[in-house]
Amino acid sequence: MTEAAATIVAEGLRKVFPGPGGKPVHALDGVSLTVRAGELTALVGPDGAGKSTLLRMVAGILAPDEGRLQVLGMDAAKDAQGIQDRISYMPQRFGLYEDLSVQENLDLYADLHGVSQEQRQQRFQRLLAMTDLARFTSRPAGKLSGGMKQKLGLACTLVRSPDLLVLDEPSVGVDPLSRRDLWEIVQQLVDDEQLSVIVSTAYMDEAERCAQVFVMHQGKVLADGTPAALRERARGLTGIVTPPDGVPARDLQARLIDATELIVDAVPSGGSVRFIRQPDAAPGKLAELLQGLPAHGRPEELEDAFMLLLRQHHAEQEDAPPASDLMPPKAVLRSRDEKPVIIVRDLVRRFGDFTAVASTSFDVRRGEIFGLLGPNGAGKTTTFRMLCGLLPATSGHLEVAGLDLRTARAQARGRIGYVSQKFALYGNLSVHENLQFFGGAYGLRGTALRARIKAVQSQFQLDPVAVSGDMPGGYKQRLAMAVGLLHEPDILFLDEPTSGIDPLARRSFWRTITALVQGGVTVVITTHFMEEAEYCDRIAIQDAGRVLALGTPKEVREQAGTAHGGDMNSAFIAIVEQARAQGHQSGAEKVA
Repeated sequence: MTEAAATIVAEGLRKVFPGPGGKPVHALDGVSLTVRAGELTALVGPDGAGKSTLLRMVAGILAPDEGRLQVLGMDAAKDAQGIQDRISYMPQRFGLYEDLSVQENLDLYADLHGVSQEQRQQRFQRLLAMTDLARFTSRPAGKLSGGMKQKLGLACTLVRSPDLLVLDEPSVGVDPLSRRDLWEIVQQLVDDEQLSVIVSTAYMDEAERCAQVFVMHQGKVLADGTPAALRERARGLTGIVTPPDGVPARDLQARLIDATELIVDAVPSGGSVRFIRQPDAAPGKLAELLQGLPAHGRPEELEDAFMLLLRQHHAEQEDAPPASDLMPPKAVLRSRDEKPVIIVRDLVRRFGDFTAVASTSFDVRRGEIFGLLGPNGAGKTTTFRMLCGLLPATSGHLEVAGLDLRTARAQARGRIGYVSQKFALYGNLSVHENLQFFGGAYGLRGTALRARIKAVQSQFQLDPVAVSGDMPGGYKQRLAMAVGLLHEPDILFLDEPTSGIDPLARRSFWRTITALVQGGVTVVITTHFMEEAEYCDRIAIQDAGRVLALGTPKEVREQAGTAHGGDMNSAFIAIVEQARAQGHQSGAEKVA
């Protein structure tokens, strides 16, 4: 392909930033690639791979230290303004003005980009229809759900018609319905306008939609090609195995993923465990690991190829173990009894006239993983904050660790750990300083505090002197987990803890959670990665403050009518859409 036919041409790009202790960090280390025009192109890779750095260079915000970069035929080092005049760029944290309405945000960005009144009316009408925001033009942006904010951010990015759209993880923190809507908008623009789009993503199913995928790691491109070509790398290595009755799939998954000499990757799926074997795994050794359980072949997926590439890369660098392979914590066996450790009865939370949580009831048993799922704005975080004693309930009964939260909130908080949806630690403090501060807040002192800090720093492979605000997102989540576990709580609340982190880091995270649960810790988690619901013993799907489904992952798939061959993502979308359709229907009947 000639350079004239390409949207982006990079040769030998290098970018170095100062790291902890003055050690240089090679964000890009000799990256060369060519992106074709009129197509969807994806960048995938672990945290710190260099994806955002590369996209910021493409957007004319960062200049390379070395190498050549052409964007739309222009030299990025010489004509950054010319590039910015022809592209639209949506960073991970798009700058919406939360006090302005949806329409006022659109008008502001149209003014900034010099879009004429004649052009903007036609453009606004189409964007509002595509994003389904036409009904909310007068609503302040700060009052929108997370998914609606992302759609408004995309609409503001597209107030002018660009030659290249640059999206840096546009669906982070977005529920499956909103994620589907975002991608339908992008695909429509590619189909209708032959728009060139380059996107970074932590979701392999999003990368599957793209014509071209670049796999990045540690500032390098490990592989590139079509999704089909990349999947070929895992051909003949993929399988699926079902655990015996009564054994959680996550326990079998943990055993497989620990056997790194035989297994590349393993993940729960539909009550079974999908795995990738090492190319040189001896059949006898593999059968011994499976303990007689029959394994069956399955079609390879892009995520299989991604995990295989990363593991092979780490194996080649023998002196550098995988940075995201966390050490499983030492199991601390806690007493098990049949009484639920969390009891929720008719829980209600109102904010003025708005009901965020409406008459919710459920129990959580000791040593259970309980998943609370729902679209953005469903009331999950409000429910979480009430369970943690951070927000009082309007009405209803709420008991945590045997304590009534109406009368013993402070006592209950000493028994729980909490990891919030957004990084909530002190960004100007080092890892060690954060751990010291929060350890003291939990009542740890002296030798006990020093021992716990040393243990969690080792377990989560954290650099004690690293400034927490400067760390990549995945490492910030590790630190948040380390803080939440410092005082060895009985119950751990995790509010979208894996949002925005790659599959490799998510495997390590869940290996840690499995070990904690095997030791008797109770875990309550919200997540937008529906595959993670498969790690849970039971899940509740919530929308508009109400529980729509409650049961094991299998029971929820059956409720959705997707038990056979369906995945949790499909089940989630089906249950929420069915409930919303019934709500609209009953509302129409009332009006009639």
